Amino acid sequence: MTKDFLSRRALLTSGAVALGGLAMPSVLRAQSLPDYEPENNTRGTARRNVMGFRNHHWRDHFSNLRRGAILCDTYSRALHYWSEDESIYLVHPCSVPMTEDFTRRGLTEITLKRNMPTWIPTPNMRQRDPSLPERVEGGDPKNPLGTRALNLSWQYYRIHGIDNPAKIGRRASNGCFGLMNPHVERLYELVQIGTQVRVI
Repeated sequence: MTKDFLSRRALLTSGAVALGGLAMPSVLRAQSLPDYEPENNTRGTARRNVMGFRNHHWRDHFSNLRRGAILCDTYSRALHYWSEDESIYLVHPCSVPMTEDFTRRGLTEITLKRNMPTWIPTPNMRQRDPSLPERVEGGDPKNPLGTRALNLSWQYYRIHGIDNPAKIGRRASNGCFGLMNPHVERLYELVQIGTQVRVI
């Protein structure tokens, strides 16, 4: 049995080495990409989208799981979700705020769920970039909120879908947490008004 285990391990290790680029392509490629700078980066990519992934247990951040709980980890750029009965645990890579100025940490909650949300830039966003449209309707592929939005009790802060998958795992938002649309669609079905959210 030990011999079989070692043989399988040797096979997997040698296969990963032989395949080279297939073993860890996204990690290697991500390290060579330029920084994401929305105002002057036409590629919409970033160098630092390699997440220092950390495991979390809900008890380290919440006193209970009433209505479920979401942890937004700005350090590992991942969102964790636990259902109230602990039968579901999800973890997804996400985009995080571009700078500390845009980052708010602490405890909040889901206050509104929006399917195919309309995006309206905040006054500060329009002040920084007057060329932004006044609004982008739900369903438009250029809508920065993607297909779903979960409003937090903090004004202008949301967990939402995304218009550009290249932002995932990067510092690319004005304060929100962006998920791939299939991920936020699943989360949307699971959370309820009052689901706890902690940002660390």
